[in-house]
Parts: sequence; C-alpha cells; structure tokens
Amino acid sequence: MDRKERPFDVIGQLAALRRYARALVRNADEAEDLVHDALVRALEKKKSFRSGGNLRTWLLSILHNAHIDRLRQNRSLTRRHDEAAVEAEQSLPAGQEHAVRLQQVRDAFFGLPEEQREALHLVAIEDLSYQEAAHALGIPIGTLMSRISRARTQLREFEEKTPRVSHLRLIRGDDNESN
Repeated sequence: MDRKERPFDVIGQLAALRRYARALVRNADEAEDLVHDALVRALEKKKSFRSGGNLRTWLLSILHNAHIDRLRQNRSLTRRHDEAAVEAEQSLPAGQEHAVRLQQVRDAFFGLPEEQREALHLVAIEDLSYQEAAHALGIPIGTLMSRISRARTQLREFEEKTPRVSHLRLIRGDDNESN
C-alpha cells in the first residue's frame, strides 16, 4: 500500500514507538503505558498532523513530550508524597508489633512505582471510583485499571514474602545479672 493512501497509519509505527519508549523509561510496563498515552494524544490531535508530514517523527515527538510530562508529574508527586510521609510520621506510634508491620506495609506501598501508587491511593484510600480516579489522573480507565492491578500484585507478593511478627519475646536482664 502506498504511503500517501494511508497517511495516518499509527499501527505501522508501533514498533518504533515501543523501542523509543523502552529506551526512555527502561521498563516494559511503563513503556507500554507511555506508548498508549502518546497514541491517545496523537488521536486527539490528529487534525494538527499535516498530511504530507512525517508521521513517525510526529509520533516520536508526541511520545517524547508525554515522557517529559510524566517526569514533571512524578517529581511533583514525589515532593508531595515526601511531605505527606513527614506529616504521617508525626502521628502517635502504635504498639511495637503493629508499628513494625505498619512500617513494612508503608515501605512496600511507597516502593511501588509512582503511577501505580497514585492510582491505588485514589481508589483504595480516597475511595474514588475507577472512572473518577482515571479522570483525576488524566488517563484512560483501562490504564488506571492495569496500574492498580500491577500495584495489587506487587503488594500481594510483598505479603507472601514478608513474615509477620507473631510474638515478641521479653528478655529480662535481671535474671542474667544475678550470676
């Protein structure tokens, strides 16, 4: 098929977009999300594409700009999460066993990739519907659902790997000191 017959053949550009996204983010799942976001933007801006223009260059530019936007968003979220963590640490400490477990769960949650953490936070903690959370993050609902699924999978794996503190044993120093 002649190139002029199909000037907006984004399917033919998927391989190049995936390679570039993978080079930018170095993670297959994030690269797929980035390509998805770039394609959504491209379809939304389809009218701005010049029919005689280079589709590949145009799409790669959109992908690059989507990546830059994500980096900026991630930096902003990191600052907000760090500030929230400082405030959370000012709360009253729980019992020792619970404090240890809470810290483990907190570390696992904050160890999630930012886009997974923000999606899970909005749905699980802020109690937003998937639609509301997707709208708040400015992403399609399918992307939100895949991020939440990956986050829950990672947290389940953490749960399975992390032993629970069952009992703390009290060791008295005065019994040993009498000898």
